[in-house]
Amino acid sequence: MKKRTILPYIILAVLFTALFTGCDKGSDSNFDTNADVHLQSFSINQQQGEIDYKTGIITVRLPFGTNLSALTPSIELPAAAALSPAPGAPVNFTGDVKYRITNGNLYKDYTVRAIITPPLKSFTINGVAGTIDQSTQSITVLLPDGVNLSNLTPQIQLESNIQISPASGVPQNFTGPVSYTVSSGSATAIYRVTVISNSVNEYAFLGLAATRDAIVDPDEKAAADWFFLNYPAADYISFQSIETGRRLTNYKVIWWHYDEAQDLPAAALTSTVVNALKDYRANGGNLLLTTYATRYVEALGIVPQGRGPNNAFGDFGNAGFIEQNNDWGISFRTREDHPVFAGIETYEPGKAWLLEKGTFRQNHTAWWFLPEWGGYGNGATWREQTGGINLASEAWDDHLDGRVGIAEWKTGDNANVIIIAFGAYDWYSEPLNGGKTTNAYIGNIRRITKNAIDYLKDH
Repeated sequence: MKKRTILPYIILAVLFTALFTGCDKGSDSNFDTNADVHLQSFSINQQQGEIDYKTGIITVRLPFGTNLSALTPSIELPAAAALSPAPGAPVNFTGDVKYRITNGNLYKDYTVRAIITPPLKSFTINGVAGTIDQSTQSITVLLPDGVNLSNLTPQIQLESNIQISPASGVPQNFTGPVSYTVSSGSATAIYRVTVISNSVNEYAFLGLAATRDAIVDPDEKAAADWFFLNYPAADYISFQSIETGRRLTNYKVIWWHYDEAQDLPAAALTSTVVNALKDYRANGGNLLLTTYATRYVEALGIVPQGRGPNNAFGDFGNAGFIEQNNDWGISFRTREDHPVFAGIETYEPGKAWLLEKGTFRQNHTAWWFLPEWGGYGNGATWREQTGGINLASEAWDDHLDGRVGIAEWKTGDNANVIIIAFGAYDWYSEPLNGGKTTNAYIGNIRRITKNAIDYLKDH
């Protein structure tokens, strides 16, 4: 029998052992699955951030008045970790800021959000807490029936190191809106406080729909939503309810915003409805008529027969256009001191934008065209023939002799009717043809409307 040798088998075993042992050592030294990438702490100006390790979001709440454009955070990292962007350099925190921690073979991303803490914590009158809208800096306090609004003392809670004027505990007359200025260093903000007593429902929104929830036209719906947010005790009135005997005597201001058709609806023109609104005006009631509702001035006898708006037009449905080149605005030169224009954003004295270029518009207009139609020629003749006071025209018309887009009528010394008839007075930006769905100047539309309502109520 031939004798076998086991030497070759021993050599092969040694070689395989050495090979696999070398691979294991190399793997262990180059890939570390235990590295720590959890941020230990993150703070700005000694304000600790709230770290959500699951989402990677870090929220840092900073006091009112903090300038977010150049802040240097304090960051505590785990051992041997690196951070990008590198710590120690000023960062602009006006938007979300991304950070990445890298440690060995592992990394984790974080998103830092710096949030300014609103300066005003609460506003209370007679134990009733007001509703604070921090985004618009407006406060609404809804008090029980029968409260005298002329002498009320608010109690105000502020964040630390915040001052307010008028001060908390100082009586105020809240029969109209009152402005409060909060400040911290050079930073200031103005809160507008409206107090409402339900003893009289002073405001109403008029429409064709049977109820507010049944409003279909998007422009009318957007206007109504804003109105009831700012006047939460207001009522909705339908023309049908007036037809069936609804009383209007409690209301100081009724607003009709009509956008769905150029011609006035039959429901608004019945003798019952027209006479009810005429009686309402005769007894001191006030009307705000906007867009196509401007045409109501003739039916209600606010202007003589034949002297209503002489130029009504606009697109409907999906028809319309996007103005790519120019913002649309108004001129109220010589009327700058009128309360309707108080606090609006102007681009030069007596001029303001209402509609931003790039938005889809249907240009719903019902105004007076003075130079060519109706025999007016200029603003002075229009005032003589209509009894109105023209307040604004198109942006180019500094003498207010071209168009009448905002106007008022008075009974004695008291304002009684205001109209707003510009195509740029657009509450809803249609999402059509790639147009913007936000209008940068909607704040001016809202401010002019609120000014008009408050002016009618107080005058």
